[in-house]
Amino acid sequence: MFRRHLISWAALAACSVLMPAAWAQGKDIKIAHIYSKTGPLEAYGKQTQTGLMMGLNYATGGSMTINGRKIVVIEKDDQGKPDLGKNLLAAAYGDDKVDLAVGPTASPVALAMLPVAEEYKKILLVEPAVADSITGEKWNKYIFRTGRNSSQDAIANAVAVDKDGVSIVTMAQDSAFGRDGVKAFRDSVKKAKLVHEEYLPPATTDFTAGAQRMIDKLKGLPGRKIIFIIWAGGNPFKIADMDLNRHGIEIATGGNILPAMVAYKQFPGMEGAAYYYFGMPKNPVNDAMVASHYQQFKSPPDFFTAGGFAAAMALVTALNKTNGDTNTNKLISTMEGMSFDTPKGKMTFRKEDHQAMQSMYHFKIKVDPAFAWGVPELIREIKPEEMNVPIRNKR
Repeated sequence: MFRRHLISWAALAACSVLMPAAWAQGKDIKIAHIYSKTGPLEAYGKQTQTGLMMGLNYATGGSMTINGRKIVVIEKDDQGKPDLGKNLLAAAYGDDKVDLAVGPTASPVALAMLPVAEEYKKILLVEPAVADSITGEKWNKYIFRTGRNSSQDAIANAVAVDKDGVSIVTMAQDSAFGRDGVKAFRDSVKKAKLVHEEYLPPATTDFTAGAQRMIDKLKGLPGRKIIFIIWAGGNPFKIADMDLNRHGIEIATGGNILPAMVAYKQFPGMEGAAYYYFGMPKNPVNDAMVASHYQQFKSPPDFFTAGGFAAAMALVTALNKTNGDTNTNKLISTMEGMSFDTPKGKMTFRKEDHQAMQSMYHFKIKVDPAFAWGVPELIREIKPEEMNVPIRNKR
């Protein structure tokens, strides 16, 4: 009798050890995606969401599960507002009990969200907000970023315009995105001369006054004269209406979403550097994303679709390595220095600041009647090891 009780207690004890493990294995992996579903950067946010879901589906072989755990994505709309984004992230971590979060779209929203990740000790995978300060002075150990940062943009674009005898004026939004972008560009320019920085409100539609100030700074200078634009949303190319050609002034800028690149048709031969364009990378992940996007939407994937897809690839790679364990410290140690495949090729999270090291693409604009936008023809891929991207955080 006593022996039977011993066996029963032993069996019960074994079950009590096994049950939490089985429960954890069956529990959903909850991911919050906080992005601009509405607001000034709505187009960017929606592309990121499309890419994230396509990427999760691709990376899990269509199962949307990891080690028996179902992936559940909870969407939240920050409307491009920092305070709202901050509150939504706190609610996601605190009320929804998500395991980690992805987003946001705008840099000011991301900067407001960083301390929340630190407070709740949960990972925030930043995609696509760009400001250097996100993985720079405002960074904490819970922050990873698959999106490129301002320095990567600037270093790549300097390849195109940083030449002897060139005078450059920058035009940027008066925001964290714009100011960090100009600072990084200024730091990257070694040969050309930066003669003026023009900052305008993010929602500017009338560029006349700003354009006139830039013309006044450049006209009469010897050599090539360039206005380099760092802008998100809207149509900053309206400055071309000021007849820049009369003063020998060119426009240069980085890559953008396809609707914004319709304006690039005005500038055949314009050079810059792009984060992504669907025709540039040659790898199986990009081939799969492009084919899937054409099948679903009858159109090519765009700039931020690739970013959302890359974020998904990073998450699934990390979670596969932990066998579906979402423990934050385990994920951090797994993701630091981790390489993963994306539509842009291989990316690697730099251990020092968790910024994804990645390729950029030097292009020249070609006008092709078959496309509604100016087509960025690849001049060459700028590899991660070619870019000396500064480490700006204080770890």
